[in-house]
Amino acid sequence: MRFNPTRGIILAVYAVLIVVPLTVVVFGTFKTTPELFDSPFGLPSSFSLQNYDIVLNEQNLDRAFLNSVLVTCASVALTLFLASLAAYGIARTPGWKGWLIFGFLVLGMSVPAQANMIPQYVLFDQLGLLDSRIGLVVINVVVGMPVAVFILGGFMKTLPREAYEASAVDGAGPWRTYRSVIMPMSLPSVAATAIFLFVIQWNDLLYPLLFIRSPELKTLPVALLDFQGEFLTDYPLLFTGVVIASLPIVLTYVLLQRYFVAGMTSGAVKG
Repeated sequence: MRFNPTRGIILAVYAVLIVVPLTVVVFGTFKTTPELFDSPFGLPSSFSLQNYDIVLNEQNLDRAFLNSVLVTCASVALTLFLASLAAYGIARTPGWKGWLIFGFLVLGMSVPAQANMIPQYVLFDQLGLLDSRIGLVVINVVVGMPVAVFILGGFMKTLPREAYEASAVDGAGPWRTYRSVIMPMSLPSVAATAIFLFVIQWNDLLYPLLFIRSPELKTLPVALLDFQGEFLTDYPLLFTGVVIASLPIVLTYVLLQRYFVAGMTSGAVKG
């Protein structure tokens, strides 16, 4: 393969734009505020974990971290389960009816989340789901369903019809076919959808900020706002919180990277 200078320059510039801010953030977690402003791009004088200790023990970020883990994992798992069932039903529905149902469910992607927040807030208030983890899980599932059905439904429609027919010949019912045949074949698409949902719901700020009032129920994005004041921001502590908040996303991508790449390329291969 011939080297393309233009592409190399673009990739080099993109790498610099990513690596430099990331380096400043990571090294900033080991610095004091004066040291960070004196030498933002330099190495810290000592790799002290004091900022991490303050963030986790004094700022109660560990509680917010646990809240984010519980809400995000429950939301992603429930969204994947319901969306995969919906996508399976759509794939099994022949002709224009299946496409009509698919289009109706995916229509939710065209409506901005901000446009629904006021009626959603009123509805959740009447249902008693405000200021609770269950309420956050429910709203995350509602918001994440359209995009999950879009990804999974599009993939399951590309699966060979013979897979369904062979399963029926073997005497498997719809549930057995879904569990033992379709889901194993859809694993790359499910993993790609899981990463996409995890990133969105882990970093979500608007709904927790709107629905949560109790300090002990704050999620990480909301808790990180406490490090920003009106006149003064403790950037080393803020950077430390950002690094801690980013670790689960990085870990999730590393664990599911193989399936994520396969899920992104499978549609092109099958098409």
